Amino acid sequence: MVQSKSKEPLIYEHPPGFRMRRVRNWFFLGLTYASYYLCRYNLGIVAPELKSELGFTNSQYGAIDAARNWAYAVGQFVNGLFTDRLGGKRAMTIGAVGTAVLNVSFGWVAWSDLSAMFLTLLIIRLLDGYIQAFGAPGMIKINTAWFRRRERGTFAGIFGIMINLGQSAAYYLGSVLTAGAIIPLIFFEIKIAAMDWRYIFIIPPTAVIVIVSLMNVLVKNHPEEAGYRIIHDDEDEGDDPHETIHVWDVFKKIASNWIVWIVAGAYFCTGFVRTAISAWWVVYFDEVWSMDKSTRLYYWMGTWFIPWLASAGSLASGIVSDKMFGGKRAPVAALLYLMQAVSIVVAMMMAHGDLSSTALLSAVVLLGIHVGCNATHSLLGTAAAMDLGGRKMAGFSSGVIDSFQYFGAGLAGLGLGKLLDHYAEITDAGTKMNATVWFASMLPWAILGTLLMTFLWWRHRGSDAAGT
Repeated sequence: MVQSKSKEPLIYEHPPGFRMRRVRNWFFLGLTYASYYLCRYNLGIVAPELKSELGFTNSQYGAIDAARNWAYAVGQFVNGLFTDRLGGKRAMTIGAVGTAVLNVSFGWVAWSDLSAMFLTLLIIRLLDGYIQAFGAPGMIKINTAWFRRRERGTFAGIFGIMINLGQSAAYYLGSVLTAGAIIPLIFFEIKIAAMDWRYIFIIPPTAVIVIVSLMNVLVKNHPEEAGYRIIHDDEDEGDDPHETIHVWDVFKKIASNWIVWIVAGAYFCTGFVRTAISAWWVVYFDEVWSMDKSTRLYYWMGTWFIPWLASAGSLASGIVSDKMFGGKRAPVAALLYLMQAVSIVVAMMMAHGDLSSTALLSAVVLLGIHVGCNATHSLLGTAAAMDLGGRKMAGFSSGVIDSFQYFGAGLAGLGLGKLLDHYAEITDAGTKMNATVWFASMLPWAILGTLLMTFLWWRHRGSDAAGT
């Protein structure tokens, strides 16, 4: 460790070989967390088929989605505490195995003729939400040990790419399974016939089990397990990375930090907007623009534009927060929330007819909202949680913050479902989503997120406080 006599931050050198070992660690850790998304976004992908075949309303579909999100929120809070005791690898393994079993169960139940079909699927998805909540605290706890504070914003952006890989794979797999595909190879092509929509709950769990097995072999909980010792810029040199912290001590330390609650409040806003997009965009294009999974725009939106533009936004926001703002997250987050608000206003004007619109233009504006909320997702839920908790308490810190995202997500499922049913437009072909109401529901949360992060930015101007 090099001691600085000025107020400049301390400078630390990485041990030889450390960076390459870290790359291997976070690659397989990221791949594991990306695989969770195969079992998370699958419901939204087949929402039109599920509603049509099982006779569910928007409210019922929204309730199933909300059950997962609210259980995930509670699970984040509780499992974050457990993760700081269990260790990241154990926590992620529990989440991966659990979600694989529950997704298969969801698919098989949806094939049955149970009289209590809706309630059974809701309970399965609720349990799936809770068990998946072991994943994010486990991932963040491990990577907090491997990344110093001024590296975490960039890391969060890179990790966002890994996560969106899972989202992209989920949409692509959904398109292939429900619409069929022809995959060209060098000397021949593979034809995949369209399958029943329920297979999207049966096939992805296999990939999850394979990947989590690799993670257990190749990932280490912290550098010391791999033979490295690094000094973090937010801990004392004499800190013992193997020290076990009591659950109550973790709770008191994190719960008493008011910055955690400000960030958590902003993350609630992210959760609503992000889920309003991810859970309903397929319904929006299906009902408003008559686009099914065989259309080219759907394919490009789901497989490429939604995940990869979000990845670019996450990476850029992380680099900017590290390099331009010295590890502060609030300034960049405030600008991202403002971008969401502006994009939502434009989308409302287009949906209401004040501005001309086409499916392509609507997709462009929708992507602007999506990029903004996904960039705040990685910036606050990953980088800020690491900064606020440090390597010893990152599990619970991320759990508290991320739980609020999914309280917001639950509202975007059940509450938005009821709202869309109430304001549905009646046409000769049946009912369709009221797009103006859909976009308007997001606007208050984008504005509130802007205000919260602007306050944090102003409150800590000129300081070097972590997590701000």
